[in-house]
Amino acid sequence: MKKLTLLSAIFGLTFVGAASAADVTVYYSPSCPHCHHAREFISSTLVYEYPELKVTEVNVMDQANLPKFQDALKTCNFDNGGVPVLVIGDKCEQGYADFMQDTLRGHIEADMSDEQKAAAAENKKAMAEDAEKFKSEHADRASAITEYVAVATESEDAASNDVKKNEGGSVIWFWGLLIVLVAGLGYVLVRKDKKK
Repeated sequence: MKKLTLLSAIFGLTFVGAASAADVTVYYSPSCPHCHHAREFISSTLVYEYPELKVTEVNVMDQANLPKFQDALKTCNFDNGGVPVLVIGDKCEQGYADFMQDTLRGHIEADMSDEQKAAAAENKKAMAEDAEKFKSEHADRASAITEYVAVATESEDAASNDVKKNEGGSVIWFWGLLIVLVAGLGYVLVRKDKKK
């Protein structure tokens, strides 16, 4: 029994302590060409080279995603909202150009084991030899990329409902005020005509 417990503990520590590729979060705008190139490189290359990699894409043009983007800018100490912003583990990059590809790989590999790095090197070599074949054999990797969807909290929903209620009340006040002003103007004009 003691041997089984000891083996379980060692086995558990092996998996708990195992390093893995850093996850990537890409903050992008659909109209940004640099964002398009960064997302293309990640989806067509990096997810195949690093099988443990998980990518989350965040569209900063969606108003609901702005708080998450602003938090990332603050965490990364970026003073402008330029995109793409790539957060890889605890590393941040703003902008994208092809010369950054090895830097991005380095950020991903920072917490990987030697075996994982060797596997990534093999995958990179296989991709260089026949990318289409490698991608078709590993088609499941396309699911490594997910789109972030902001979920409103109850307080945000309540605030949104309050705004909608107030908008309805504002419309009533507007039309009521308009009717009073038109009636007052009509009264003044009619009275002016009677004096003549």
